[in-house]
Amino acid sequence: MDAKTLFDQAVADSKSLPDRPSNETLLQLYSLFKQATEGDATGDAPNMFDFVAKAKYEAWASLKGKPTETAMKEYTELVEKLKS
Repeated sequence: MDAKTLFDQAVADSKSLPDRPSNETLLQLYSLFKQATEGDATGDAPNMFDFVAKAKYEAWASLKGKPTETAMKEYTELVEKLKS
């Protein structure tokens, strides 16, 4: 199967994980998903007092330059790890 098909399956699987991942893992999932679906982070960083949005943006921005297919593969591998 190609990376996109595996990624789409992992996105579906991520909605029914046996346990809720840690906040750190959720940030990792979010940033890999955004990088895989939208590419590099764009726009200004959120207000410094919006801690959640700022953390999400910074996690995504930290992946700048990561190719879409690599982000899809890493997202898929992380979901597989969380499923077991």
